[in-house]
Amino acid sequence: MPSIRCAAFAAGMLLCASAPALAAWPERPVTIIVPAAPGGTTDIATRIIADKLSSRLGQSVVVENRAGAAGIIGSQQLVRAAPDGYTLIMGNIGPNAINYSMYPDLPYKASDFAPITLVISVPNVLVVNAQSPAHSAGELIDMLRKDAGKYSFGSSGTGQSPHLSGELFKQRAGVQATHVPYKGAGPAVAALLADQFTFMIDNLPSSMPHIQAGKFRALAVTSAERVPELPDVPTMREAGIDDMVVTAWFGLMAPAGTPAPVIDRLAAAAREVVAMPEVQRRFRAMGGQAGGNSPAEFGAFIDQERNRWHDTVQGAGLAQK
Repeated sequence: MPSIRCAAFAAGMLLCASAPALAAWPERPVTIIVPAAPGGTTDIATRIIADKLSSRLGQSVVVENRAGAAGIIGSQQLVRAAPDGYTLIMGNIGPNAINYSMYPDLPYKASDFAPITLVISVPNVLVVNAQSPAHSAGELIDMLRKDAGKYSFGSSGTGQSPHLSGELFKQRAGVQATHVPYKGAGPAVAALLADQFTFMIDNLPSSMPHIQAGKFRALAVTSAERVPELPDVPTMREAGIDDMVVTAWFGLMAPAGTPAPVIDRLAAAAREVVAMPEVQRRFRAMGGQAGGNSPAEFGAFIDQERNRWHDTVQGAGLAQK
């Protein structure tokens, strides 16, 4: 009995000691890992919110790119970090949904992450180099069908949303094209600018500047409705490809075990940031929609996305043995 009272006393002392520490959080800079190369939507969205999040938290927010292995390298770094709120990640559809169906031996599991909030969701866009003979999705499909096996499509990396969107497009359109993965959206965009592959279904923000500059031709968007910034570009359904609505999403996550008060403070600060008119304008200019849901809502959404992509991965034969 004395030992139980002692344990209770010790626990109480620990609780009392931890309360001021949580109240003082953060006492040093916070790092957000970007599990992708510079220039892609993950990187762009993180940098848009970082400074404003810093002002809400009263500490510097450092953006750290850790690209490679379909987001696995950056995700692994996150789950190895101390669960104290000082290391976060801009999670996304690739490492936090698609990868679970592709890789049986991931060095992390879904329960290793503590969702904070959705930051931005964006449609993907079917693009070709402006010199391509394809001026519509239908013309591109005709090209691919006429010379099966001759053409290729690029992506920001195996298992990322542009890769799976390309595979889904092939399934829906009944065409063939060889996948060419790059180490991030920036390198993939540069390769399409150099006309090194036939088409790409990219996250809209990383291709938007080149569409607007006339260097890429946008053939269709994967949203249910047309994107206001590209009013003349049809949806996939309007272009004749049914059941091809794809939304790429990006949101803040922390290591599992991060104290709930810290998660709540981060979520509140991030919600304030994504609700700012300036941030919303910048997100809209990217063709994106601001998030701001609760940690519980974001967690439920991620669970749904993880299940949703399983059939596409299996249908494309992408699951590794």
